[in-house]
Amino acid sequence: MQELLIENVNLINPNESEPLSDVSVYIQNGKIFNIDKNIDVSNSVEAQIIDGDNKFMLPGFIDMHTHLFANGFKKEDNMKNPLSTHFFNGIINMHDTIDAGVTTVRDCGLADIGAKMAQKKGLFPSPKMLLSVTPLSITGGHFDLTFNSGFNMGIKYPGLPNPLCDGVENVIRKTREVFRARADFIKVMVTGGALSENDSSLYPQFNLKELIAIVKEAKMRKSKVAAHAHGLEGIKNAFKAGVNSIEHGTYIDKSLAKLMAKKGTPIIPTIMVIDTLFKNGNYLDDEKKAKVKELNKVQKENKIIAYEEGVKMFMGSDSGVIPHGHNLEELKFLVDLGMNSSEAIAAGTIEPAKFLGIDDKIGSIEPMKSADAILSNKNPLENISSLGDSNNISLVVQDGNVIKNTL
Repeated sequence: MQELLIENVNLINPNESEPLSDVSVYIQNGKIFNIDKNIDVSNSVEAQIIDGDNKFMLPGFIDMHTHLFANGFKKEDNMKNPLSTHFFNGIINMHDTIDAGVTTVRDCGLADIGAKMAQKKGLFPSPKMLLSVTPLSITGGHFDLTFNSGFNMGIKYPGLPNPLCDGVENVIRKTREVFRARADFIKVMVTGGALSENDSSLYPQFNLKELIAIVKEAKMRKSKVAAHAHGLEGIKNAFKAGVNSIEHGTYIDKSLAKLMAKKGTPIIPTIMVIDTLFKNGNYLDDEKKAKVKELNKVQKENKIIAYEEGVKMFMGSDSGVIPHGHNLEELKFLVDLGMNSSEAIAAGTIEPAKFLGIDDKIGSIEPMKSADAILSNKNPLENISSLGDSNNISLVVQDGNVIKNTL
């Protein structure tokens, strides 16, 4: 029987304004078994004991928008690098992600079923994954990686569906292909994006009939649809079609925010990615820099409006567009929207777990849940930014296995 006792910690569960001080957490066979002031394991010869050194324990975080196999979407790299580097880089990215305190991700494009299988086998340190495999895109849309030269820079190998689809019958067929590739949810590009080759972030992509067909197909499998959407018309189309979440939501307005709040449709605001590209995107061409500048100018103001109208928001970093391993820096941006530190922690733990229907397994430190937990050297309720520094994360436990320990 696998046993782990983490002693002398201050426990911070989501939506709690004060830590539960000086407790021990006892883990058996990958699950949290007991939380108490005094837990005696002296009769067990197998128990591993870790002194938490009065640090702060939180649930492992859930990043709702990552790209584990992406490294900046510098598409020319796909032409010059051997395909194997795509996977080797992915292993490094997965390690950096869990090292930062993220024990579960919703991958929004490029990680395939092989990565998930490898994680389950414990072949390398990695977050647990929910996969979209490949995002659906119209021809000329946000995930059409064909340059004006005619060269397609997209990654290609068996098991990774081509993302392009047009027309109702074709989008149904493509959605089925993505599910055949073992996707857990569908990601669909309903507007252009900052790093697109051939489109604008403002323009809608896929018409309403196509989007309704995608959502209907996903519902048949009791699955969800996430919509990449910057421009207002694209967000409206996705909402009308019944998608389950809006990714980015940059140009949302007050009237649509009211409708989304009433229906309970969340936004994953991914503020950090545009902020980072704006500050550090010197490598971008002039056209992409202009798109990033425009998105950055409006994103915080519009998302503050949405938050104030009651739209649910979950943490998502869009890592892969920007470097991996800084995922929890997004929490500070959620606080900038109006959340307090406890609400931001909940937006990265229990609230997305509820949305994903796995809050009985992860999202909080409670008996009989999976033992996904981290230790922070500093109190994040006093300084939420501290979680954004992976060096501040001194312990990461996933399913009861110690992944990182710098205590």
